[in-house]
Amino acid sequence: MNDERLAVHRRTALRLGLGAGALCLAAAVQADDSAITLDEMVVVGSRAPAKISELAGTVWIIEPEQFMKQVRAGASLKSALGKLIPSLDVAPQGRTNYGQNMRGRSVLVMIDGVSLNSSRGLSRQFDSIDPFNIARIEVLSGATALYGGGSTGGIVNIITKRGERGGAKFTSQVGATSGFNDGDDYEARAAQSVSGGNETVRGRFGIAVQRNGGFYDADGEQIVPDISQTDLQYNRSIDLMGSLDADLGPDQGLSVTAQYYDSRYDGDTGLYLGEDLGAVTGASPESFDIRDGLETDREPATRRHLVNATYQHDDLLGQSFYLQGFSRREEASFHPFPYVRDGNGDGMPDPGSYYSASRQDTDVHGLKGVFVSELDPVRLQWGLDVDREEFEADQMLFDFPLAADSGGLKLDETTTVGRYPGYQVDTVSAFAQGEWQATKRLRFTAGVRQQHSDVEVDEFVGARQQVAVALGYASSAQAIPGGSNDYDTTLVNVGAVFDVNERNQLWTNFAQGFEIPDPGKYYGQGSYELVDGHYVLNDSVNVDESPLKGIKTNQLEIGWRHFGDRLTAQAAVYYAWSDEALTNDSESLAVEVLDEQTRDYGVEGKVSYRIDRQWRLGGTAHLVRSEQKTDGDWQKRDARYASLSKATAFAGWQQGGTGVRLQYTRAFDLDDDQGNEIDGFNTVDLLGRQTLPVGELSFGVHNLLDADYTTVWGQRAQLFYAPYYGPEEMFAYKGRGRTYSLTYTVRY
Repeated sequence: MNDERLAVHRRTALRLGLGAGALCLAAAVQADDSAITLDEMVVVGSRAPAKISELAGTVWIIEPEQFMKQVRAGASLKSALGKLIPSLDVAPQGRTNYGQNMRGRSVLVMIDGVSLNSSRGLSRQFDSIDPFNIARIEVLSGATALYGGGSTGGIVNIITKRGERGGAKFTSQVGATSGFNDGDDYEARAAQSVSGGNETVRGRFGIAVQRNGGFYDADGEQIVPDISQTDLQYNRSIDLMGSLDADLGPDQGLSVTAQYYDSRYDGDTGLYLGEDLGAVTGASPESFDIRDGLETDREPATRRHLVNATYQHDDLLGQSFYLQGFSRREEASFHPFPYVRDGNGDGMPDPGSYYSASRQDTDVHGLKGVFVSELDPVRLQWGLDVDREEFEADQMLFDFPLAADSGGLKLDETTTVGRYPGYQVDTVSAFAQGEWQATKRLRFTAGVRQQHSDVEVDEFVGARQQVAVALGYASSAQAIPGGSNDYDTTLVNVGAVFDVNERNQLWTNFAQGFEIPDPGKYYGQGSYELVDGHYVLNDSVNVDESPLKGIKTNQLEIGWRHFGDRLTAQAAVYYAWSDEALTNDSESLAVEVLDEQTRDYGVEGKVSYRIDRQWRLGGTAHLVRSEQKTDGDWQKRDARYASLSKATAFAGWQQGGTGVRLQYTRAFDLDDDQGNEIDGFNTVDLLGRQTLPVGELSFGVHNLLDADYTTVWGQRAQLFYAPYYGPEEMFAYKGRGRTYSLTYTVRY
């Protein structure tokens, strides 16, 4: 970064810093229903347990009480988090969480410290665990140098439930959600857990199952199924999770977690695309509708296997030591999708059109070691991360004449070809984080992460050329060369925390994050010419000639925390920038990296005020602006990628075992300089719970006012896919109308 460019960013950050006090006081925020204190211990901010008061950063704790109010009242995991975390974008309502960023940038999602992100951005991190198995959630807003790829906007660390000492303890839960629009308008849930143990060994096993029917909008019309990223209509999920904690002797312990998660389509209702796929070719763009009779040899699904073991020694050569080993295997299958063109203008699919469904497999294995040295007044954390990620992808081709005749409802496999090039990423990272208690009130933090990644990419014949060969339009095709590329990056963070008094803190922090942007969708793109039945490669995106650039994000923030008897508040102003920008080709959807600066700046905050023993008020706000520098001028960032500002507010009443909460969520409008717009919307939810003589009953009415709106993802999908793959209306995924939920939970 040249001096002039750095000076511009510094001046902008300084202006934000000077206005931080006013912005913090002006921020509307969302309340914690439980009493979080400055002494609360978290892991997400520093790799080893630390108090919130020691962290120079914006940390949010989503405790079980407030989180379970949302999910027991019918909210999904990502929807609940979008309402409770100020800087996390509002959630899509399908399987994908594409575009649900934090502070305008990508969010790293973890389960017990194991990353669910991959270099291939599948955007299914929240399709990973049932809320029944979640104990609490820790959140760090902003870039961090202490974790690996994907943490340029923040971190969400999901902490799972563990076993308890004593005899066997059981929890049973059943629930249902419906808008009462049709017989298939429902969600049904059931879960069971058992835990127990003694002073030496404790364990827990939980199983949660959910089955969905159709989803309906505010007009009582069924929502168009998401055939681009797949949705959760007619879906069945099962989450099996077991944990074991053992004391191995003085100062030593071992924790093991194993999970099997399977979420997949389980029905026969699909999107009919018209006679001869006329909705896609343009012959009859209004002919698509929702019909029974879908039969496909590859169904949309997410399947994960996760094993995680952590060894802890509290006095190893005078230091605390943590060693974590993990393995994660993920299989993601997508909805069958039409790749159809009408080049002749006769309303019929061109030769070479095809129907396919992709599957993408990711295997990640790794070790993480951390030492914590207490060298009063300095605390030093240092360690090493080692991991390997392997990726493969294919696409199943279906009998195209049968698919066309059935309007996309009869999909029989003919063959399987490659979808993206396979690759392997090996990463070794050394890190150190120091904390110095300079005075009783002032604490400094500083850290560095040195990361080295080797990326090996397989040679690959272009996906469309593989399809053409499989369909008999060509005999062979030249492969795009594979190869290897490596990345060396140094990430730093520097911060300070000042205790104004026992109830107030100020902090400032500069941190960097890094990510390798999707090798699968970047490499393997080529320009071909058909010569005597053979595809000759003229030009390509390959490792040697066009290596993929990594993207480093710099972020500066200034924040304030207050923990009082009645008022709890936290707010921060931030400015983030990088020298590269990601975009997608509108027709091929391939990833492109542009040498253009991007920046995101804004303010986020959260407040809760307890009026008396029964009443509490609060809300959240995240005001964000995303920009990209093009031809020397800062412009609004493409609406497909930029985050929307949002605000929430709530009023809660509780007395004894009875509680009611009314909450409001506002997503603000967004537009860009290319004329694209994302329309905002308002929703109101009513949540409640009642303690019974045996167990507890929770209820919820989501979208209480039956607002009619198109989800943010539904509006972005139109920008991504229309008109190349169908009319805009085919990708207009609406928000659900008013729904009613009941959940009964009993512990014994």
